[in-house]
Amino acid sequence: MDIELKPLNEQVMVITGASSGIGLATAEAAAEAGAKLVLAARSGETLGGIVDRLSAGGADVVHVTADVADPDAVQQIAQAAISRFGRIDTWVNNAGVSIYGRVDEVSLEDARRLFDVDFWGVVQGSLAALPYMRERGGAIINVGSEVSDAVVPLQGYYAAAKHAVKGFTDALRVEVQELDKQPIAITLIQPTAVDTPFPEHGKNYMDKEPKLPTPMIEPEKVAAAILEAAIDPTKERKVGAMAKLNAMVAKLSPTLAKKMEAMQAGRQQYDEPPRDAEGTLDKPGEAGQVSGQTRGTGGRNGARPNAH
Repeated sequence: MDIELKPLNEQVMVITGASSGIGLATAEAAAEAGAKLVLAARSGETLGGIVDRLSAGGADVVHVTADVADPDAVQQIAQAAISRFGRIDTWVNNAGVSIYGRVDEVSLEDARRLFDVDFWGVVQGSLAALPYMRERGGAIINVGSEVSDAVVPLQGYYAAAKHAVKGFTDALRVEVQELDKQPIAITLIQPTAVDTPFPEHGKNYMDKEPKLPTPMIEPEKVAAAILEAAIDPTKERKVGAMAKLNAMVAKLSPTLAKKMEAMQAGRQQYDEPPRDAEGTLDKPGEAGQVSGQTRGTGGRNGARPNAH
């Protein structure tokens, strides 16, 4: 079916997980493009500073301190958009967190918490946006991962949640577009490893500081893919050459994929002890950084000569 989406400078856009990483990069790019923004994250203090900065640059933006694992909080995000702007044109479900550790070592309590954020947060955001898009149309953009198709050891529950996000997104698309004939674009974004504070934010069961395997792409590339999906309806967008390669290998050669995936275990650890094993699974992070360990701007970030 034909779906027409507004240009960015005519859109009201909701972005979850907007206080750092991909969400913050998307917010900055969307503000530059002239979109009206509703930014959500648990990190209220940091988010307030981001809103002040974007507003000073001319953006029309509000923020909501919210945990997407809480369905009532997600409804408050939607209500904030309607109260301020009267509509929602694009909703970006970006908020997410990981756990580093073997699946048989991670507590089920922590695993369920991860799913509450990474999967149910996407579900609740999508369902909050739908009623406001059924008449006017719009775009729901869910941030998955290359591990929505493949897997990665030591982040098994994260991979499982991203598989679930893909399944939900695909089912929602069929029901909304094919059964209901609604003009709503529903897109899955699948980045490869991205240079954000993602490893620092993850809860860590390992005895070493976590990292993402190289090569990594810049968060701005993912933000660009998200904003492209907000104006150009598409089923999915894989971002980064490795995302395309890993998905293809997982589909065409499962045996080779397993060997490639196993090689990632040692490439997810720095040669140093953990700095904050608890991460942000159960608490907000207030760093407010787009980039992560390889090109950060201070704090825990920066190059590590002992990394492997």
